[in-house]
Amino acid sequence: MSNLQIGLVAVGVVLILIVVLFNWWQDRRVRRKMQEHFPEAVEDPLMGGVPQPGVRREPGLGAFAPAADGDADPAADDEAEVDPACEVVMDISFHQPVPSDQLYAALHGVQKVGNKPVRMFAEREGGGHRARLRAGESYVSMQLAVLLANRSGPLTDIEWSHLWGIAQSLAERFDGSVEGPEQGPVLNRARQLDELCAGLDAQVGLALRLGGTRPVHEVTRVAKDVGFLAYGSQLAWMAESGIPRFMLLLDGAHVGEVQSAGADRVDLLLDLPNSPPDEQAFSRMVSVGRDLAARLHAELVDDQGKPVSEGADRAVDQRLYELYGKMEQAGFPAGSERALRVFS
Repeated sequence: MSNLQIGLVAVGVVLILIVVLFNWWQDRRVRRKMQEHFPEAVEDPLMGGVPQPGVRREPGLGAFAPAADGDADPAADDEAEVDPACEVVMDISFHQPVPSDQLYAALHGVQKVGNKPVRMFAEREGGGHRARLRAGESYVSMQLAVLLANRSGPLTDIEWSHLWGIAQSLAERFDGSVEGPEQGPVLNRARQLDELCAGLDAQVGLALRLGGTRPVHEVTRVAKDVGFLAYGSQLAWMAESGIPRFMLLLDGAHVGEVQSAGADRVDLLLDLPNSPPDEQAFSRMVSVGRDLAARLHAELVDDQGKPVSEGADRAVDQRLYELYGKMEQAGFPAGSERALRVFS
């Protein structure tokens, strides 16, 4: 090989090294910028992470519920359990204990079948009930609990089949077996629950006619001055228990979902199953609505578009309170976790 050829080879090697080093430097630079803008979570919520403050967690919407704050005994059973009044369960038994990280990977993203939320519970090796996975543990069995009915309707055959598919996939992946009830009785229970809850469901609304488009920031500022509080992406009139009594909407949407800079209508919505029992549920909302209307120079009307007459609120209060009582008797106390689950 001539000196020229050797020199060309050496130059080529140097160029390749320069390209490799440049790519490494670029990759490191990009990763550093991504970490600055999108820092990694310290703990995954499915593995028992602590929820962020101020973020509402709907019951049953996560694959596993978060650990309770101040849980001093890691061996203690989790409190959350299957609710047989509104959920149906598939049981999966593993022939060998499955480590939490492997089970987590298999369950990641499993939160719903169709429109029905799925909750999951696991039995720890050596005993112990879990409503969420914990690092370093292994599990000998688990349950998939699906909601029988919600405001989208009763559990369907397609949703039930989807859940069976998930259960069978888990059993095949971890050499296990699946047991569950027959589809026919499950769907019958779902229809019965749907019919029961349809007779208990009620929402009552008021509207403020603004007389023209008003800036969203102005309306929300006035609402907060009146006493509305931020509740996730919403504005709510809160009860002492920390549950919303009624919500404020702009042009039919929650405040955090409004896309425009202006609003033509303000609505107050009392979602009875998801509010705490109150003998003055409607009159309280009317009183707040009148105060808000006075500050916004708006007209307060009912959900039929008619002005709210003096004294009419007391009759509505009585009817609503009777419905609160019926929900209690049916086993779905208004504002309870079970009611929040079904009336969603």
